[in-house]
Amino acid sequence: MNITFVGGGNMASALISGLLQQGYPRAQIHVVEINTENREKIKHQFGVATGIELGASVTDRDAIILAVKPQQLFPVAKQLAPLLAGQLVISIAAGIRTSDLSRWLGGYDYIVRAMPNTPSLIRAGVTGLYALPTVTNQQKENATSILNAVGLVLWVEQETLLDAVTAISGSGPAYVFYFIEAMLQAGVELGLSVEQARQLTLQTFLGAVQLAGQSEEDVNILRSRVTSKGGTTEQALLKMEQDDIKNAIVRAVHVAFKRAQQMGDELGSI
Repeated sequence: MNITFVGGGNMASALISGLLQQGYPRAQIHVVEINTENREKIKHQFGVATGIELGASVTDRDAIILAVKPQQLFPVAKQLAPLLAGQLVISIAAGIRTSDLSRWLGGYDYIVRAMPNTPSLIRAGVTGLYALPTVTNQQKENATSILNAVGLVLWVEQETLLDAVTAISGSGPAYVFYFIEAMLQAGVELGLSVEQARQLTLQTFLGAVQLAGQSEEDVNILRSRVTSKGGTTEQALLKMEQDDIKNAIVRAVHVAFKRAQQMGDELGSI
């Protein structure tokens, strides 16, 4: 595939880096970026072609990845619309629904919407994908291969589920960082140095996630095996139950889901 990125921010850089690490030819990647500093950074970091205008950079492409901020997507779409003739358009602009993007593109419907998350920056991300019904199987395979460059890919059959993806994996890293912050604070309060608390906390998260990923057992079973009757873990978990921590997390995710829906309404109202 010949690929054009419209926008050269962090997520575009992550995708380009992932593609190149997988052996993707530099000559088949082009980046359109109006910011001079970002454009030069992309050019020198990855050795790919760059430019400031759409034009020919999209007319001879197989895939166009819209990696601009959501607020910038409407004017970009208006410039892009007359240049489209069967190319796959992948949008990673958060919150913009395919129906609105299609409308902005003059009814164009070879569109895939993607919701990656920030661990994609280290090729450890997960991306939710949704395709309009007119997108071909080959184009879906192409979208999968592009987003696989930065981690796991998960397709959903209904676009509304991307709001759930946003609430779980899009916002999810912040929930994990929040929990890490709390454990770091507790470790320091208990007498550990900041570095000791950091090492213990991060390795505990890494180990627990790896164990959950490799085990065939449900996480509640894994949790129970750490929880000896009358022991320290049981007391900590009882305190969390008393403070309704689990339900608070569930409620927070639901709030994020509702906000994702609201953002779709707001951003698509143009």
